[in-house]
Amino acid sequence: MSGENKKRNGGNLTVNRRALHDYFVLEKVEAGIELVGTEVKVVRNGEAGLTGSYAQVKDGQLFLNQVMIPPYAFGNRFNHDSLRTRRLLMHTREIRKLQAQSEQKGLSLIPLRMYLTPKGLVKVEIGVCRGKAQEDKRETIKRRDADLEARRAISSHYKG
Repeated sequence: MSGENKKRNGGNLTVNRRALHDYFVLEKVEAGIELVGTEVKVVRNGEAGLTGSYAQVKDGQLFLNQVMIPPYAFGNRFNHDSLRTRRLLMHTREIRKLQAQSEQKGLSLIPLRMYLTPKGLVKVEIGVCRGKAQEDKRETIKRRDADLEARRAISSHYKG
């Protein structure tokens, strides 16, 4: 992904669109991510995948599981494991708050996007999410289609 694409994409390196389809996002928090070796280069290229990943609190620390960061193409034998568990960096009080929320029935910690800060740091946006039922997903699609039709009608009205 070139620099122009990142600027157009709002600085997002990867977005978990599946999460927005499957969950209601109740709250969003920002966390740093502990990356090793060649992982930063792969993430900056936009090759990371958040689909199917989740966060969990273990022993007072927050971990990100099932994030796919493929091996670096120009790496050597010290390349990273692509599905390893990565630690998220947050203040202890924030981690305790997330732990209390995730222990409630039906709530999950799902990574929504991975992005670069202006200082060049990689951050992860974690959402406290509640799963959608099938009829909720259908309602979301109907609402999105209705909004699209309304925008098209407005734009064609002003052009003609």
